[in-house]
Amino acid sequence: MAADHVSLRRNNLSVVLRHVRAAGPRSRARIAADTGLNKATVSSLVAELVERGLLREGQAEIERGALGRPGQLVELDGSSVCGVGAEINVDYLAVAALDLSGGVVLEHRVPLDVAHQDPSTTLDRLADLIREAVAAVDARGGQTAGVTLAVPGLVQSATGSLKLAPNLGWNEVPVVDEMRARLGDPAYPFRVDNEANLAALAEYSELKKDTGNQADDLVLLTGAIGVGGGVVSDGHLLRGGHGFSGEVGHMPVAPAGRTCGCGRTGCWETVVGLTTLLNKATDADDPVRDPSLDVERRLAEITRRAEAGDARTLGALADVGTWLGIGGAILVNILNPDVLVLGGYFASLGPWLQEPLESAIRDRVIAPEGGGCRVVQSELGFAAAVRGGAQISLDQVFLDPTLIGRDATGVAQ
Repeated sequence: MAADHVSLRRNNLSVVLRHVRAAGPRSRARIAADTGLNKATVSSLVAELVERGLLREGQAEIERGALGRPGQLVELDGSSVCGVGAEINVDYLAVAALDLSGGVVLEHRVPLDVAHQDPSTTLDRLADLIREAVAAVDARGGQTAGVTLAVPGLVQSATGSLKLAPNLGWNEVPVVDEMRARLGDPAYPFRVDNEANLAALAEYSELKKDTGNQADDLVLLTGAIGVGGGVVSDGHLLRGGHGFSGEVGHMPVAPAGRTCGCGRTGCWETVVGLTTLLNKATDADDPVRDPSLDVERRLAEITRRAEAGDARTLGALADVGTWLGIGGAILVNILNPDVLVLGGYFASLGPWLQEPLESAIRDRVIAPEGGGCRVVQSELGFAAAVRGGAQISLDQVFLDPTLIGRDATGVAQ
């Protein structure tokens, strides 16, 4: 019975914390009315969540629709708990720390030619970035809830292994074990997930903040050297039976085309990946092809040339945009999302890619008006995957608030 009581209380703590996150500041009476919990229970739960540093007392005011004296509101306390997201991509490493309310504590991206580094060197560099993020959390007196690493490839999250990342040249790398060893076996959880999946979660959360732009069915296309896809269906990430969904970059769309990094011919990313765009738009010795330069600096130069009307640049963008629409139409026909989000480099160059993309979708999607799918450009861009990783780490706290703020004996820290 004691175990049942502990489990019930943990669940109720989660109910209250998640409700305040979704609904905003609320009085205890309003929380009780909204959740169906009795007022005494809610008062006890709120007191514990405040003690754990997850909620705080807000202003006293009369809530909309309420009568009588002002009530003391409670709200998320974003200062004391943070999640960290990290990312390995073909030409950069990145890290971000977010607090419980979604505020950015730190974001840092460094260019690195990962595809030409051995995994050990890359993981060493990544460990330095993660230590930097955790130190930023510690400096504000916070607690790191966890670290989630995003990688562009097939991931087995349950075992912490990267099975295959063709564009990195990595195969069967136990990244969680490797990183925990480098970080000194930290107390916080360490996870790994697919980069596009994490980016899709971040984009979905971003859309939910905009009441005029909400969607429960979303496809994210994130472009870099490779192309990944994340699918949110009815508000839930679609992972597939074995967790390998979203490898849209390897749809065969050009059978007579180039050989892909995966060894197959004509994959979608061979016609829409960043390398293809740069090959079409620039000469071999052009500085924008240099992977040691930050990707956003390189894309800023492509943008400058497009804005100046450079014919070669505009032709390359139009061609990539059309191919983007050919593959995008396949996904829209199969999944019928409310929204197709352009992320990664597709977002950076969205003003030139979106029109040919939308034209191809109109021509190739069988449902009227493109199946009702809207195309939008990500506002998170290359930060989406690390934001999603930080969010996954924080989600564990919302599911089990007892992870934070007390030691194993139940004594408040």
